[in-house]
Amino acid sequence: MAGTGILLVLFLFAHMAGNLKIFVGAEAFDHYAHWLRDLGTPLLPHTWYLWLQRGGLTAAVLAHIFAAVVLARRARAARPVRYAHRPRVQGSYAARTMRWGGVIILLFVVFHILDLTTGTVNPVGDRQHPYANVVADFAPGRWYVTLFYALAIVAIGFHLRHGIFSALRTLGQQSPRGERTARAVALVLSLVLVVGYLSVPFAVLTGLVS
Repeated sequence: MAGTGILLVLFLFAHMAGNLKIFVGAEAFDHYAHWLRDLGTPLLPHTWYLWLQRGGLTAAVLAHIFAAVVLARRARAARPVRYAHRPRVQGSYAARTMRWGGVIILLFVVFHILDLTTGTVNPVGDRQHPYANVVADFAPGRWYVTLFYALAIVAIGFHLRHGIFSALRTLGQQSPRGERTARAVALVLSLVLVVGYLSVPFAVLTGLVS
């Protein structure tokens, strides 16, 4: 669970860094998108790197879901007889909503692929001009898309905060000081990710990027 989660977090930060190039301008953003398709050439054919990356990410997501199911079953098996009275467990909102957050994130990923990867539900849907796709996607008239995007990113932030903390604890941060460090790192990284991702749609919505 921790290993696949770390792989996905690394991808999210790399993807966010690429998204932020939209603030440099249309030419720079489009060049970056086309560079991704050419990455690995001539060793790899055109776009093969992207497909290898997508395959690896899909495998990581499936392994992450599988690990979550296995852990949930182990927890249930450890207590086959339910408590007559189950006290409220103290914990963060992120910890209490990890499963629902995961479902929301999965649905968002499907929509995001159809929107900005394949262009199926995007108003422009032109693979040659990804900058135009992003600007059209988060235009003021499509505020509902921006709202859905924002809610999904916030859900990712909550999921990430608890996930990073749990991963760091799993990988050895077991002391009281280590717990405080893990909580601080998880909070900072999740905030950076949320702000970084939300900066793009709100920049388009407010006209900063057009």
